[in-house]
Amino acid sequence: MMVRKHILAAAMITALSSVLTVGVTLPVAASEIKIVVNGAAITDYDISKRAAFLKLQHKKGNLTQQARDELTDEALKRQELKRLNLLVSDSEVNDAYIRFATNNKMTLNQLNGVLDKSGVTPQHFKEYIRMQMSWGRALATRNRNQGGTRVSEQDAVQRMLKDGGKKPVSTEYQLQQVIFVVPANNRGILAKRRGEANAMRGRFSGCQATRDIAKGTLDVTVRDLGKFVEQELPPEWSKLVIATPVGQATTILDTDKGVEFLGVCATRQVSDDRVARLVFSQEATAAAGDGKPDASADAVDKKYLEELRSKAKIVTE
Repeated sequence: MMVRKHILAAAMITALSSVLTVGVTLPVAASEIKIVVNGAAITDYDISKRAAFLKLQHKKGNLTQQARDELTDEALKRQELKRLNLLVSDSEVNDAYIRFATNNKMTLNQLNGVLDKSGVTPQHFKEYIRMQMSWGRALATRNRNQGGTRVSEQDAVQRMLKDGGKKPVSTEYQLQQVIFVVPANNRGILAKRRGEANAMRGRFSGCQATRDIAKGTLDVTVRDLGKFVEQELPPEWSKLVIATPVGQATTILDTDKGVEFLGVCATRQVSDDRVARLVFSQEATAAAGDGKPDASADAVDKKYLEELRSKAKIVTE
């Protein structure tokens, strides 16, 4: 027990030094460090806020332990997100916070009041939102890089022979990207840029005229992305592209570059060996998650966290 206390004390000193270096203020006086994750401190103050949040969600069981587990996972995620430069900005978090209030038919003052009264605090909830948004991007990036469950060319041929030689058909999209640039240090103009993007999107009538429409508008980038089979579309754009007719533009999305939309220049139906492998791979990925997309995402999430934990130094009281 004495050795454990010395280890925790040393980790606490490391964590405090790290916190002071980046200029973050720890809660004073009543706070006591309970967990240290790779030098990052989690205090009893943090744990109490998360336990209050779990209670607000009507969670059952040992809420303090659940809070400790969640905050430990989030510390690992935050460190990984910083490494990948995928943490969402304050303005994106604030926008999501406002949408949450609106969707729940509350004013910001009402939402702030509920969170303060329950012991959660608006800031704790905003950090929770930041982690949910940011980690979703990390999972999408990881899944895209790993390519999900891959089917070999030989497996695809065997599958087609089993289906009587019939090759699957997919839709190929020719896309154009329009970015209304928002610098990372000036996210306050995001709302203004959204208005500009929506105005241009309303005038979009095909990819040939995009650059002419963009003339006179500052900090707008137009890129011809080329052709993508449906199974190759980025997760965040897939549903939007599929729902958009040829010659029109998708709805806008806030990204790390600014505000974007995609123009659907042309589509065609394609059926070849490459498409067969993509379609069968997508089906295999879904099957690995018992046919449930959420189960597959949970599996990726769990494996990712296990990898981070295996390399982490975690000290608990």
